[in-house]
Amino acid sequence: MQNEVTNKISELAESVLSTTDFFLVDVEIKGGNTPEIWVSIDAEDRGVNMDECAEVSNELSFLMDAHDVFSGKYRINVSSPGLSRPLVDRRQYPKNVGRKAKFKFKNDGEYIKIEGTLKEVDNDHVVVGMDDESTKKILFDDLVETKIIPSLK
Repeated sequence: MQNEVTNKISELAESVLSTTDFFLVDVEIKGGNTPEIWVSIDAEDRGVNMDECAEVSNELSFLMDAHDVFSGKYRINVSSPGLSRPLVDRRQYPKNVGRKAKFKFKNDGEYIKIEGTLKEVDNDHVVVGMDDESTKKILFDDLVETKIIPSLK
């Protein structure tokens, strides 16, 4: 049941975002007496501000009410994923070129973790610059998790 609801919310969110430069990253429903819907959005070449999140939230909740997604009360939270969340969409990578990150990927059936600077992104790969000046090319299909390491500049 929750997958159906999550899919419906994702579909409605995609329709709201189709007229913007944002894309849907994730929809998560947390249980309780009043369900909490967490919607993560991002943009390919910039951040997302609070006013934009509020606008998407208003439009999405209007559509959710019109489609009777929930029969009772619910809470909706629209935000950008934030640095503590892993990158989950390929469109998130280009704006993070030049930033340090932790990468977890599969290689010959093993999981490998490395830390380095995201140097390049193309349709199929990321290129990670290592501390020893070497680079590591990783297929997107092999990536398990990428987390940006926050830095104070």
